[in-house]
Amino acid sequence: MSFLAPLIPILATFLFLVVFKMRASAAMPICFGLTALGAAWLWRVPVKYIAAATLEGWIIAATILWIVYGAMALLNVLKVSGAMDAIRDRLGAASPDPRAQLIVVAWLFGAFLEGAAGFGTPAAICAPLLIALGFAPMGAVALALIANSFPVAFGAAGTPMIIGVQQGLSASGASPSPVADLPRLLMETAERAALLNVLVGSLVPLILIAFHARYFGEARTWAHGLRSWKFALLSGLAFTVPAYLVAVFLGPEFPTLFGSLAGLSMVLFYLSRTRPQPAGGAKPGAAIAAEAAMPFGRAISPYIWLGGILVLTRLHALPLRRHLQEFQIAFPDILETGIGASFSPLYLPGTIFILVALATARMQGLRAHATAGAFGAAAIRLVPSVIALGAALPMVRVFIHSGENALGLGSMPIELASQAVDRVGNYWPLASPFVGALGSFLSGSTTFSNLMFSLLQYDVAVETGIAPALMLGLQTAGACAGNMVSVLNVVAAAAVAGLSGKEGTIMRLTLAPMLGLCALAGAVGLALARF
Repeated sequence: MSFLAPLIPILATFLFLVVFKMRASAAMPICFGLTALGAAWLWRVPVKYIAAATLEGWIIAATILWIVYGAMALLNVLKVSGAMDAIRDRLGAASPDPRAQLIVVAWLFGAFLEGAAGFGTPAAICAPLLIALGFAPMGAVALALIANSFPVAFGAAGTPMIIGVQQGLSASGASPSPVADLPRLLMETAERAALLNVLVGSLVPLILIAFHARYFGEARTWAHGLRSWKFALLSGLAFTVPAYLVAVFLGPEFPTLFGSLAGLSMVLFYLSRTRPQPAGGAKPGAAIAAEAAMPFGRAISPYIWLGGILVLTRLHALPLRRHLQEFQIAFPDILETGIGASFSPLYLPGTIFILVALATARMQGLRAHATAGAFGAAAIRLVPSVIALGAALPMVRVFIHSGENALGLGSMPIELASQAVDRVGNYWPLASPFVGALGSFLSGSTTFSNLMFSLLQYDVAVETGIAPALMLGLQTAGACAGNMVSVLNVVAAAAVAGLSGKEGTIMRLTLAPMLGLCALAGAVGLALARF
């Protein structure tokens, strides 16, 4: 019966959230309990390791909750000061077409935030911006999650590559890395991942506008969104092609950051010349009724500061990154198991959110009680997410650390992937993205997915004679797509948008785009492997 254990977290999460439509704050504690029980009883993981993995999960959850809290506090400050109204009016005046607004805010501005910070920041900022523009809250969250997919390949200054792939290939336990020239393979993987972004990721804006028209537009048909297919593809390529060139010539650190800036510049220039109007069945975005009380530059400045600070604190060439990371809180050997966790409080995006929120309140003249009210409201709205993430993260960490067992088996995710390899064989490129998506679904991170599965993907590539860089690129592409159904990302984005309790509905909306993108990436990968 041990083979049932790896399926418990996946099936339980899917059934309780998606099928039974339970609130994440109610479903995830049950899922965690079932996972811990399965790990102890079926997989024979010692209770001490389950307890250590649980504590590690709580530590990681605290860092994610800090990011969510900071995002909500900044959003509340902007609402109270009237800045969000000014942002809504200005962006609505720039283009009343919701398709253009969606692509600019969720796809391009979100990609910039991903390149600078990552770790859930784009959805936490873009979903509220879309709501301010008149998008339905459910649509805003789902669309922000879909948009925050392929840009993640090189997010947070290349973390999924530099940390995820590189460290995932560096060693397995006490064994040395099987890769003879790891730096070269990393560069080749970055090029393959960027190429898949061009061939597959460029379609994300098209999916966004079609998805919005079908589920949230007035006509509720795909056709109204697809009328702007040329603009959508242009917007996709405006980001992915510059990102590909950066990956080829500069490496994996800045493709998303520089690609998003190039794409944002090109698309905004295009909109300034064409000013597209809403299609007949498209619900118009926010429109100007009167001149905003607050100038747009002053209203948007907190997000400009935020983006600038995030970039400056993430650049390896500047000393600021190192200084902020020096102060670290570490738990290196929890319960003497070798399981550890650490974080740098000053380096966390949540800390930067909080500082920008406080500076914004002062600059925009908010009284102390109004500022305190904004921060207090954010804390109250965070409560359901505390429960949900406080159970989801331990569940994930127990799943990942299940390699310490009395049966002599690998960890649950590795055993699942290995069984898939045995059944798929030479057609593995078709399945490879789904393994990456599974890793992100469970861990909430493309980086963690790459850490888990890069070595497995490399081994399969060697066995089947497929270029390892291509297989690792497919792993990364799937992990990026998996972000849109990740329990952690969904819970965090729902909390910021005031949709705690609707996580299952959000996951049902984002599941089909995730599966479709993984299937397309797999088909493209198989073609590249064969030809």
